[in-house]
Amino acid sequence: MKKTKFTLLLISMIFIEVLDTNAQSKYTENKYITSIINKKKEYNKNNGTGYRIQLYNGLENKAKSLCSKFRAEYPGVYTKIKYDQPDWKAQVGDYRTRLQADKALNKIREKFNGAIVIPL
Repeated sequence: MKKTKFTLLLISMIFIEVLDTNAQSKYTENKYITSIINKKKEYNKNNGTGYRIQLYNGLENKAKSLCSKFRAEYPGVYTKIKYDQPDWKAQVGDYRTRLQADKALNKIREKFNGAIVIPL
């Protein structure tokens, strides 16, 4: 009795899984959805979406000194000083994904412990 119930349950689960897989493939093959995804990728490529690591937010002199100290520690990494009234921001890096930014942040935090990841 238990064996037949288990067999029926297993067959029904496999049947539902096959139906669910077929339902998902119908939506991913839609040309309209594919064109929207491609447009979104092109927009992101042209409009600079991504992440940076912010080292400091505050006074101008400290922001500039942190940027120069960062350049000495990590040559070749993009650095930027940004002014948003009333604060100066020392930002570094240009990362496409949050994962890339978090990986870089782990290395940077060894020497700059107040660093955070911010979206562009």
